[in-house]
Amino acid sequence: MSFPQALAAAQPLASGGAGEHRTLIITLFGLFVLATLAITVWAGRQTKGAADFYAGGRQFTGFQNGLAISGDYMSAASFLGIAGAIALFGYDGFLYSIGFLVAWLVALLLVAEPLRNSGRYTMGDVLAYRMRQRPVRTAAGASTIVVSIFYLLAQMAGAGVLVSLLLGITSEGGQVAIVALVGVLMIVYVSIGGMKGTTWVQMVKAVLLIAGTLLITFLVLLKFGFNISDLLGAAAENSGQGSAFLEPGLKYGVDATSKLDFLSLGLALVLGTAGLPHILIRFYTVPTAKAARKSVNWAIGIIGGFYLMTIALGFGAAALLDREEITASNKAGNTAAPLLAQAVGGGPDSTGGAILLAVISAVAFATILAVVAGLTLASSSSFAHDIYVNVIRRGEATEKEEVRAARWATVLIGAAAIGLGALARDLNVAGLVALAFAVAASANLPTILYSLFWKRFTTKGALWSIYGGLTSSVTLVLFSPVVSGKPTSMFKDADFYWFPLQNPGLISIPLGFLLGWLGTVLSTEPADPQKYAELEVRSLTGTGAH
Repeated sequence: MSFPQALAAAQPLASGGAGEHRTLIITLFGLFVLATLAITVWAGRQTKGAADFYAGGRQFTGFQNGLAISGDYMSAASFLGIAGAIALFGYDGFLYSIGFLVAWLVALLLVAEPLRNSGRYTMGDVLAYRMRQRPVRTAAGASTIVVSIFYLLAQMAGAGVLVSLLLGITSEGGQVAIVALVGVLMIVYVSIGGMKGTTWVQMVKAVLLIAGTLLITFLVLLKFGFNISDLLGAAAENSGQGSAFLEPGLKYGVDATSKLDFLSLGLALVLGTAGLPHILIRFYTVPTAKAARKSVNWAIGIIGGFYLMTIALGFGAAALLDREEITASNKAGNTAAPLLAQAVGGGPDSTGGAILLAVISAVAFATILAVVAGLTLASSSSFAHDIYVNVIRRGEATEKEEVRAARWATVLIGAAAIGLGALARDLNVAGLVALAFAVAASANLPTILYSLFWKRFTTKGALWSIYGGLTSSVTLVLFSPVVSGKPTSMFKDADFYWFPLQNPGLISIPLGFLLGWLGTVLSTEPADPQKYAELEVRSLTGTGAH
């Protein structure tokens, strides 16, 4: 039975319940959207200038920011994509959870505190401190926008799949309309609420997601007497793969290409977080570097607990649902978590199943809205602050003009995300997010680390690193099986791929570091040792930080 069929079975429109379950789902969705819009409008009234719009006035505590970071990070990839990947590929699917979690150690140890001390609103602030402003800010802005759009692609795809299937919308036009609706909501959130509104929405969403995941985890474990071995055994048996389901190699390790794909994926996941623009700007919303460090500690704890629970989500779906049921709903498995909620709530014919399906779906929708708002804010902020103010207007724009430019950028970036998200409905959202991680690790991370820790680093090195990492990663993705040549590709009927890996990280990340070093070595413009000394003191002590 497909998901729309299961939903129809749970919602008899002709008799009995008279569509009461569908009404419940729509009501919950509507209530959440109204509640978050109310938060956004309230926050928007308190947004007076650029500091409020970009950094929430730097008024959030370490715990609040940690909760918001968790809400920003636990995306559709985490909730929908990882559950689906585990349900379909067992052990190999769980590797996404491990990679996403371990990545936080890089962010904590190398980036969080120095970045908070060195910048003001964006990554470009840090890079431009000791480099030539205009070319470096242009490169940083371009990189931020590209990474954000890749990440947005995953969230929009998840939104289209989730809402379309929940409401029984099977037509292509209807699914595109759902993606457009999410995009419009995203534009409204960021344009009105800025960072304050986005942060509060992310905090609310984090609480809802953890609560919903805890509930499903409890109900799944209850069915197996809280015996994880029994759960894993049932998942292996029901998967049709036997013990291979619980061992490495079902997706990665089948041949040399898949082994390289796994290595490429792991590299992208572990190094990508420290270069994600929407995570980096969160460090500017707290008043001190100590609060930034504390917020990452809170985020690691909350996110770590969530990723442990993805074991119950993914393997629970494999144990309690047929593989055909999951893939009939969505080829990439993105609806495994809502289907599991329906199953542990009592099944498709029960009111309990329909209620839990509605609640978890509303939580998933909350997840998508919060993350897309954060992503859009990061990219629009970078355009307005780095490109419009410091490159186009050469630092002469007023705060009012800067915020207006950010709002217009929000509209344009939202439109691009809607168009691309409509094309990516059948791709696993965890895989799509891994592409964003690869681009961030290739273009942003080398430049940030070199700028903070290498005295000789020059403007040419920064430009080569950003543009080289960005161009190589995006080019390899365009000519990979993600875009064409496979039944699961974005363009199924086209075949122009020549790069065999699903993720470009194995090639593009080392290339980004290499080009940053090479550009610096070949540069005729020497680095400014005094500027580096100032940045070093500032990054380590916070002296002069905004």
